[in-house]
Amino acid sequence: MAIKKTDGNEEEISGIEEGGCDTIKNNHGLCMSTSVVTMTQKVIAEVIGTFFVIFSGCGAVVVNDLYGGTVTFPGICVVWGLVVMVMIYTVGHISGAHFNPAVTITFAIFRRFPWWEVPIYIGAQLVGSILASGVLSIMFDVTSKAYFGTVPVGSDRQSLAIEIVITFFLMFIISGVATDNRAIGELAGLAIGSTIMLNVFVAGPISGASMNPARSIGPAIVRHVYKGLWVYIVGPLLGAIAGGFTYNLIRHTDKPLGELAKTTSILRSLSKS
Repeated sequence: MAIKKTDGNEEEISGIEEGGCDTIKNNHGLCMSTSVVTMTQKVIAEVIGTFFVIFSGCGAVVVNDLYGGTVTFPGICVVWGLVVMVMIYTVGHISGAHFNPAVTITFAIFRRFPWWEVPIYIGAQLVGSILASGVLSIMFDVTSKAYFGTVPVGSDRQSLAIEIVITFFLMFIISGVATDNRAIGELAGLAIGSTIMLNVFVAGPISGASMNPARSIGPAIVRHVYKGLWVYIVGPLLGAIAGGFTYNLIRHTDKPLGELAKTTSILRSLSKS
């Protein structure tokens, strides 16, 4: 995705090298890579988007714990779903609105996202999460009881299992509404936000319903609470990859089985039988 700016001045557009960045030179002698500008915009969008997702969702948890349950558990579920929905509609057209390292990595695995952008996106998401967690810690007197990160309530295995399941569900929905051109793209934000709300209803009391390594890592770093953190890194990654794989397995295609089997050993063996 590239952005070209025109301001009425004479411009010369040239490539640095084949496959490299284009440059724009105007009559002021300035030279700026459009790819760098575009990537900067994406990074800013991911930082801001992740910041407000964590600030609003975790903020609802803090306020509920510190002020006598005023938000209520159903309220917290709704906040998580709504904030993700509104941020998708706000910056989705700029960065794709990932806000989640597990989603970014899964998109890259299934060739929906370039690998070279993965570390940049993950860095931006972690920065947004850490900043939001820091702001919440400054604003509120966060006690151990009001910790807004995710810690397994039961065993690590139980939380790991439920994180895999709910992240599978989330990535399956994302793959359907955001990567399939037959879906109604305008409803992507509503579908994804609703899925997150449902997942928090089910898994919130058990694992905290992270579904997102950045959501758990940011508060853990700021508040120095690392108990069970591996669960919220491994679980969402496994669940997202499985969810993306499953949707891509059932995705409609007009290609013959033999062509699909060129890159899939299982299908290759089936096509020969």
